Amino acid sequence: MKFTANQIAEYLKGEVEGDPEVIVDDVSKIEDGKAGTLSFLANPKYEKYIYETDASVVLVNKGFMPVKPVSCTIIRVEDAYQAIASLLQLREEMTPLPSGIDKDVYIAPSAKTGEGVYVGHYSVISSGCVIGNNVKIYPQVFIGENVFIGDNTVLHPGVKVYRNCHVGNGCILHAGAVIGSDGFGFAPRTDQNYKKIPQTGNVILEDHVEIGSNTTIDRAMIGSTIIRTGAKLDNLIQVAHNVEVGEHTVIAAQSGIAGSAKVGARCMIGGQVGIVGHLRIADGVKIAAQSGVSSSINADDQVIQGSPAFKYGSYQRSYVLFKKLPALYQQLRKIENDIAELKKNS
Repeated sequence: MKFTANQIAEYLKGEVEGDPEVIVDDVSKIEDGKAGTLSFLANPKYEKYIYETDASVVLVNKGFMPVKPVSCTIIRVEDAYQAIASLLQLREEMTPLPSGIDKDVYIAPSAKTGEGVYVGHYSVISSGCVIGNNVKIYPQVFIGENVFIGDNTVLHPGVKVYRNCHVGNGCILHAGAVIGSDGFGFAPRTDQNYKKIPQTGNVILEDHVEIGSNTTIDRAMIGSTIIRTGAKLDNLIQVAHNVEVGEHTVIAAQSGIAGSAKVGARCMIGGQVGIVGHLRIADGVKIAAQSGVSSSINADDQVIQGSPAFKYGSYQRSYVLFKKLPALYQQLRKIENDIAELKKNS
């Protein structure tokens, strides 16, 4: 669809500078802007592109002050990043969604499905399942026995939800996500073999949780592995059995949380972070990428880094010394050699 700069500004409660009637029908990155598209400037390091972009309209923060002439129409908003997110959400909502039940679908007779449900080709809904209203189940999804899927949830192609798991309202599970696979539970035996411990619990995803592609959340041995309301997990994450992730916590790709760890609310965990099992991370903690957390973090709102991780400021000061260790070692060797030479000649 086509929109004028003025229509966009009215929707965003922004202010137009330039041609209010210029028309856009697509979006683009500011560095790759094309005529007829809308772009945005939120990060100051991209400011140079606004003076050369071919994008017709650019969203900027209200405080933006150009240092050179700008040829495009700009719309000043409170927060350009939030504004573009709102527009992309609007665009997504305007995209027609699939509906109905495709052929080659299996829905067990005892399963219950709500209104407005879509089920794609070769998907399976097993016995005892309850599927809420307006759920979208894309092709090749498997839903095991007695699973509950809440209203307005989306399961993208290839998602697997094992038996007895609970997925709340408004969740999004991306392609290849596995919910409820067995936890890694094995007891060593005297014959140097391992006995598998049955994983009898389930996984609970509360409302508005998003799970990235190929992320795995293991079922609990007893009880539930729980991802609380509003949490967002990136692609390629491993969440082990009996873990609990707090409300509105975000976790970046390739991170792993070992069994029975408890992560608080509003935490921000960078990529490739490893968290040892059976520990607690307080609310609001930020963990830098590639950190290894081997002990509990009991104070709220800390920022930590390193492996083993400790306070961010201390890590940064220590890192200054880490980089100098080879030079310091050479200086120490020289001092030792000088002392040895002095002793030899004394």
